[in-house]
Amino acid sequence: MAEESFNADEMTPPEWLNVQFIGQVLSDHEKDSNLKVTNLSFTPASAKGDHYASIMFRATVEYTTQNGNCTKSLIIKTMPVEEGVKKDMFKDSPLFTTEIGMYSKVLPEWERILRTVKDPSKLYVNCIYHSLQPHQIIIFDDLVEMGYAVVRDRFLTQEEICSAYAKLAKIHAISMKFIHEQPEYLREFKNGLCDMPGLIDSPIISGGMAPFTELLGRIPELNKYQPYFEKISLHFKDRLRATMHEYRNHPQPGYNVLCHADYHSRNMMFKHNRETGCLEDCMLLDYQGCNVAPMAVDLMYSIYMLMGPAQRRDELETLLNYYLSVLQETLKKIGYQGSMPTPQGFWAEMKRHRYYEFLLLSTFLPISNGLRVHKLDLADMLHNEEARMKLYQLEDFVEETKSVLARFEKSGYFEDL
Repeated sequence: MAEESFNADEMTPPEWLNVQFIGQVLSDHEKDSNLKVTNLSFTPASAKGDHYASIMFRATVEYTTQNGNCTKSLIIKTMPVEEGVKKDMFKDSPLFTTEIGMYSKVLPEWERILRTVKDPSKLYVNCIYHSLQPHQIIIFDDLVEMGYAVVRDRFLTQEEICSAYAKLAKIHAISMKFIHEQPEYLREFKNGLCDMPGLIDSPIISGGMAPFTELLGRIPELNKYQPYFEKISLHFKDRLRATMHEYRNHPQPGYNVLCHADYHSRNMMFKHNRETGCLEDCMLLDYQGCNVAPMAVDLMYSIYMLMGPAQRRDELETLLNYYLSVLQETLKKIGYQGSMPTPQGFWAEMKRHRYYEFLLLSTFLPISNGLRVHKLDLADMLHNEEARMKLYQLEDFVEETKSVLARFEKSGYFEDL
C-alpha cells in the first residue's frame, strides 16, 4: 500500500512507544521477567478512512524468552500526539474508557453466556494490555496474522453482511437480557454520539442538512420532498439528542440495547478460507462508542455505512429481517424473560426514530459514498466545506437519494413531522 494511503499521524509512533514499553507489556502478559525485545518496528495499522478518533500502529516484535526466540505482531491503538482537529475533538472524550470497559468487562461476559448455550461465536479479539494513564492505549493481537482482513476494494456480499449482523444481534440480545435483569451492569455505557465534545455542532453533524435541502430544490423529481426537510432541519439535532439520550433520560417502551454506535464496514474484519474463498468468520472491531440506546441507532447506521447501493435498494428488508431472526433466536436461547421483539414492533421502532435516518441520508451517506465509491479523503470531506459541497453534485448520490426518499415516503416517514 502506498504511503499516501495511510493517515499522516500514523507514519511515526510517539517516542514513549519504544522497546522498553513493549518489552514490559509482553513480559507482564507472558509472565516472563526474563523476556527481552531484540527488535521492534512499526507500520501504520490502517488505511485512510478506516477510522477517525484514534491512531493505530502495527508493531512487529522480535524477542527472547526462557523458551527461545519469538516473533509477534501487535495492533496498538492510542491518541494522536500532535495538535490538530482530531486531537482537539476527541482529547476529552470517553472513547478509551468505553472501549477498555467493553474488552475487559462486557465482551468476555457476553462470550461466557454464549458458551453456556453452546454458541461458539467469538465477539472480540484478544486484548493484551490497556491503560488510561499516562497514555491512553490499548494493545491487541493482530487479526491479520490469523487470516482476517478488512474489505476495502468492494462492497460486502450478502453473506458477509449477514455474518456481521449475526454478531451484532448476539451482542444486542445479551444486552437486552442485562437491561431487563441487571440494568446497573451497563450503566457506565452512556456516552454516545451526542456526548462527544463539540461533535453535535461540528460539520460531521451540522454540515449536511443545508446542501441536501438545496439538492432537493435543484432536482425536479425531488422538489416535493424539500418542504419536509426544511421542517426537519429546524429540529433534527434536538431530535437526534432525544433519540441518543432516550434510555437515559426518558425511557420509552421499545427495544433498547448496548449499541456498537459505529457499525460500519471498516470496523469489522472477515476471514475467508485461503483455498476455497468461503467465508469463515467476521470479527467486529472498535467498541469505542458503545452505549445503551435504541437498537434502531445501530441498524439505521448500518443501512448507510455497511450496505452497498444495491443492497439498500433491493435487500434492505431481507438483511434486517435476518438480524431480527438471530436476535429472537438468541434471546430464546439465553432465557430472556422480557417482551420478545416482533417484526411489527421492530419496524415501528425504525419509523419512530426516523429523524436519525434523516441525518444519515443527508449527511453521512454523501461522505460514505465519497469514501467508498470515489475514494475521496475523509478529513477533507469533514473539514473542507468546498469538498463537502461537491458530494451533493455526484450523480450516484442523487440517484440513491431518489430511491431512499421513495422508501421513506412509502414507510410513512413524512407523516406527522
